[in-house]
Amino acid sequence: MIDRAGLADFLRRRRELLRPADVGLPDGLRRRTPGLRREEVAQLAGVSADHYTRLEQARGSAPSDGVVAALARALRCDLDQRDHLFHLAGLSAPPRRAGRHVRPGLIALAGRLVDVPVCIYSDLGEVLWRNALLAALVGERDIRTGRAGNVYWRWFTEPGARDLAPEEDRPRLSGAHVSDLRATHSRRAGDRDVTELVRDLLERSAEFRELWERHEVAVRRSDLKTFLHPEVGPIHLNCEVLLTPDEDVKLLAYFPVEGTDAAEKLELLRVIGTQDFRTNA
Repeated sequence: MIDRAGLADFLRRRRELLRPADVGLPDGLRRRTPGLRREEVAQLAGVSADHYTRLEQARGSAPSDGVVAALARALRCDLDQRDHLFHLAGLSAPPRRAGRHVRPGLIALAGRLVDVPVCIYSDLGEVLWRNALLAALVGERDIRTGRAGNVYWRWFTEPGARDLAPEEDRPRLSGAHVSDLRATHSRRAGDRDVTELVRDLLERSAEFRELWERHEVAVRRSDLKTFLHPEVGPIHLNCEVLLTPDEDVKLLAYFPVEGTDAAEKLELLRVIGTQDFRTNA
């Protein structure tokens, strides 16, 4: 059973303990109350401000597993606090495998890498956190939750998911996606989330089926990628995995390829952010 009063109190206390700088937000104008605003927590968690406000007021609908996990990340909960949050919401806590949980210290580290695109994602290709520069690079539409935010799922099921990659690079990237997922499947054989994702991809994509049948296995630790950005043009980047997948979470950082204009283009993206300067004919 959900403990509405306990959940509301825990959310409020965690929110009041955080400073804007802790979550990468500017201090802004003078604040009348300590900690973050409700709207800021809601934005960080990807939920509506109304839904979050109702939770803090001990009313409204009960939160789902996904919402509780997102709130735990937004409020920088450690694993013990995350499990307590699930308990208050009347839900079973995820396994102590890191899963979708990202340690606050890792987010704090990633948040300091402001001049390169950075993201944190699970071993199933689920984007768990990204910085503003990555959003400017790939577009806000590619930062979503659930299957819609899964790198593997989008690549093999959404026609427009490959638009940022040069056509000649796409076969290589498809193979790298599958071999990386195959490594996760081998390491976590029998886990429900892994088997369901692979099953659904096999049903939806003939290309995925053909690549999966090759049994190629390789954890991707680095790559060379070209992003076709609509405003600044092609950007050549070295992709480095800076965290091993021992805890089922990976941190990716994209560094400019030396001898190219990638550094200048990333700096330009920092300035224009996610603004779209294209005009409709």
